[in-house]
Amino acid sequence: MVSSISASAEMKIGAVNAVKLLDEAPHKEAALGRLKKEFEARNRQLVAQQRETQKLEEKYNRDAAIMSESDREKLKREVMDKTRDLKRSQDTFEEDYNIRRNEEFRKLQEDIAKAVVDLAKKNKYDLVLYEGVIYTSPEVDITEDVLKLMKAQFKK
Repeated sequence: MVSSISASAEMKIGAVNAVKLLDEAPHKEAALGRLKKEFEARNRQLVAQQRETQKLEEKYNRDAAIMSESDREKLKREVMDKTRDLKRSQDTFEEDYNIRRNEEFRKLQEDIAKAVVDLAKKNKYDLVLYEGVIYTSPEVDITEDVLKLMKAQFKK
């Protein structure tokens, strides 16, 4: 069997802790801040819509027994309509938020990959392991170096 790497050649190998990078990258906080800012107004609207629906339900529960049948049915329909609208709004909000969160997460992963490749090229690594690594010795763990590079490259 012929190997493309000679047995006497020294390989420079590094490994990166993906979870740590995803958790500690400065980009993460910036992404969370962008998401919060983007969805803050819609979240406030949802909370107001919840309160309005809850007040209507409370009114129905409190006053249904003393209302005329037509008023009671009208209020019951209004509660059902508000509840349905609230559920629809919540579902749409969650879907939109998840789409944007996933976009931000993909961007973060791209930034991490770029930083790992930049560091590997700069420091002449032959192989850098990223995901799917079960164990690495501290001698080959370059996670801190990648974090330092990402922090240096990060622009708010």
